[in-house]
Amino acid sequence: MSEQTFQTLGEFIIDKQDDFKYSTGELSRLLSAIRLASKVVNREVNKAGIAEIIGHAGNQNVQGEDQQKLDVLANNLFIEALSQREVVCGIASEESDDFIEIKATSNAHLNKYVVLIDPLDGSSNIDVNVSVGTIFSIYRRVTEPGTPVQLKDFLQKGVKQVAAGYVVYGSSTMIVYTTGNGVNGFTLDPSIGTYYLSHPNMKFPTMGKIYSINEGNYIKFPQGVKDYIKYCQLEEGDRPYTSRYIGSLVSDFHRNMIKGGIYIYPSTSQSPKGKLRLLYECNPMALLAEQAGGKASDGYRRILEIEPTELHQRVPFFCGSAAMVTKAEEFMAKALKP
Repeated sequence: MSEQTFQTLGEFIIDKQDDFKYSTGELSRLLSAIRLASKVVNREVNKAGIAEIIGHAGNQNVQGEDQQKLDVLANNLFIEALSQREVVCGIASEESDDFIEIKATSNAHLNKYVVLIDPLDGSSNIDVNVSVGTIFSIYRRVTEPGTPVQLKDFLQKGVKQVAAGYVVYGSSTMIVYTTGNGVNGFTLDPSIGTYYLSHPNMKFPTMGKIYSINEGNYIKFPQGVKDYIKYCQLEEGDRPYTSRYIGSLVSDFHRNMIKGGIYIYPSTSQSPKGKLRLLYECNPMALLAEQAGGKASDGYRRILEIEPTELHQRVPFFCGSAAMVTKAEEFMAKALKP
């Protein structure tokens, strides 16, 4: 690690508070809570195989997906950490049916922020020792502080996010986040439990040579997606592109941001509205992508401009290097023409 980047996450947050227009120290406490919880989750992920916390928990989440034991553990850890910092008035989690009103302190209803979180993205990969992650999204509440948090505090367009990020638990553990002033990545030094700035000012290459999609579902894809995949595989110019798909949104996104590429999780004949959640997955990743010079859409429109109508809303997701997403949108539009 170079001397120029030998800066801790805590120091970086303090140094950059002036970039945050609502800066009163609250964001620092909120991000510190996420930092703390991520360290505990990282510890549990790393010892999952010997602590008997791999496999199914025996129940399903609101999306009808089998919950893993670590899903439940990570969910509880993040909710507990976020509830104690006197900053958050409400939390919505992919693992919970409804949003949670924070009542940990007597004046919690005065807090200004809500957090939406996917506590353990890609958790089905835990059993086979593949990278997983946490995704978070932060908004200022739109209802009056001092009143109970309401659903409309969570149903905000992605452009209203004040911060978003993810944690990737892999060969190294990293926090990558934005407050609307670029994207920065911090790597955990496990020997002392401290995150250090390792990837300042992260940027998507405008073009890449990786496309990430579950091609096993090819027969179920819209025609525009099928046509784009054929385009990626064609021996012409700088193509064919390389297919790389991990099955963990955080991991696929992280690789593509560093190396250049596009991630696609389209609608299918079985899931016509898409599979990924707008509020917990797509909005935070879209903000990160745009702040890193990339692009994110549902194939036709900007993700961050979609008006949410429900807490667990699903949308198709095209995200990555700007030129590649634009090209995919062209195929989607062309396929609609008679």
